[in-house]
Amino acid sequence: MSEPAPAAKVVALGGGHGLHASLSALRRVTADLTAVVTVADDGGSSGRLRRELGVLPPGDLRMALAALCGDDEWGQTWSRVVQHRFRSEGELHGHAVGNLLIVALWELLDDPVQALEWVGRLLGAHGRVLPMAAVPLDIQAEVEVDGTMTTVRGQVACALTAGRVQAISLVPPDPPVSPEAIKAIHDADWVVFGPGSWFTSVLPHLKVPELARALYATSARRLVILNLAPQPGETDGFSPQKHLEVLRQHAPALLVDAVLADTSVTEDPTELEKAAVALGGRLVLADVGASDGSARHDAPRLAQVLDEIFREKR
Repeated sequence: MSEPAPAAKVVALGGGHGLHASLSALRRVTADLTAVVTVADDGGSSGRLRRELGVLPPGDLRMALAALCGDDEWGQTWSRVVQHRFRSEGELHGHAVGNLLIVALWELLDDPVQALEWVGRLLGAHGRVLPMAAVPLDIQAEVEVDGTMTTVRGQVACALTAGRVQAISLVPPDPPVSPEAIKAIHDADWVVFGPGSWFTSVLPHLKVPELARALYATSARRLVILNLAPQPGETDGFSPQKHLEVLRQHAPALLVDAVLADTSVTEDPTELEKAAVALGGRLVLADVGASDGSARHDAPRLAQVLDEIFREKR
């Protein structure tokens, strides 16, 4: 890989394992990186803390911070610490250390953004992490089950539904957004969507009105990184091009500059290219999956391709 481009300002949108994958690659190619992270999780440790303390769900924020840790001993140690989950027969079972650390700083500082900056400094994070909204959100999905439309609410319910998700919305529908997130999007050179759970991690950013307006208005170029496999229970049976069609349905005004897909999982590159062109972008095919054949992106491979895209060498 060529030398990193410190002047490239990149904003990555998403949550969970998908955003962790993109950030693990992006921190290798830019020194100016901001993650804007979904805050709709209502399951596991995050859901418990959200219900008990009324805070933003910290889990996706924690995972983003862990992904930004460096490869040195300090970074790797702190990444393991914040990701560590307690195993017990008591109330602490399943809680991630990083979730508790983030919530403690939220309570002490009464400023979610400043608290995340403090955690990032402790971890030596190569970038900053911001919440998608200033209040906890619920995802509401319109789901088709055996030909009948029904509504399910909550990220876990949406992700595990036995039906086919047709559309999503957010509760509340127009939440407040941190000024830092809006500024980062307007100042960016590139905005990156995905990979990740399409309906519960990627699309929600485009359903926050203030955030969506910034994403439409920014002069930054826009890149979509497609998943390596459908998400069980959420996008079962989706082709790569179906992901782009759903993106277009939820954000008709959004134009993109490039769509990155893994060569090995692209069965119909012609149709995928058509879907990319319909969004205004070009299709970039590359081998970015893990060498073990699992549905995971390989951080160094993905970093190499992203670096080339940012430098207009692809």
